[in-house]
Amino acid sequence: MIILFNKPFNVVCQFSKHEVHPTLKDYIPIPGVYAAGRLDTDSEGLLILTDDGALQHRLSDPRHKQPKTYWVQVEGVPTEESLAPLRQGVDLGDFVTQPARVRVIDEPAGLWPRTPPIRERKAIPTTWIEVIIAEGKNRQVRRMTAKVGFPTLRLIRWAVGEYTLKDIDPGAWRQIGTPVAKVSSSSTSRKPVRRS
Repeated sequence: MIILFNKPFNVVCQFSKHEVHPTLKDYIPIPGVYAAGRLDTDSEGLLILTDDGALQHRLSDPRHKQPKTYWVQVEGVPTEESLAPLRQGVDLGDFVTQPARVRVIDEPAGLWPRTPPIRERKAIPTTWIEVIIAEGKNRQVRRMTAKVGFPTLRLIRWAVGEYTLKDIDPGAWRQIGTPVAKVSSSSTSRKPVRRS
């Protein structure tokens, strides 16, 4: 079983109760599934869950080189020159990142509003970039953009390998049949289960 979940901002990637934030249990009422990888509480987007341990390992282990696509809203207006270090690999102190694929993009079409909204400073513009990496270390994308002078304001994981968030609203999920199947119109999407 594979579940594609569009994790909202401030949701914790665990099923056990959290003192402050909602968790996966508040949205996905299916026993026996586990997240293949994680997303930080302040990040949004695609989280894959499965009951298949081998698949969970393949999707989350960097050795399997699953590309992860992030849409990142950064503070400032990066140039091609300023993004070049991300494409070469940057030294974050505890490790040097592998080369990333990075490009400036328009604000993604149909992007949902974040609650609460990002902090914006009127004097400083923001830019959307797409970052594709095969790693996934703790807060890696945020650390990468900060290192080159463009702090991340909003971070959305759009895709992991062939799986994407296409047609999945925030807080909704879709179950798909096999690891190679594309999301089809017959797949089900469910709204979150809210706590009373």
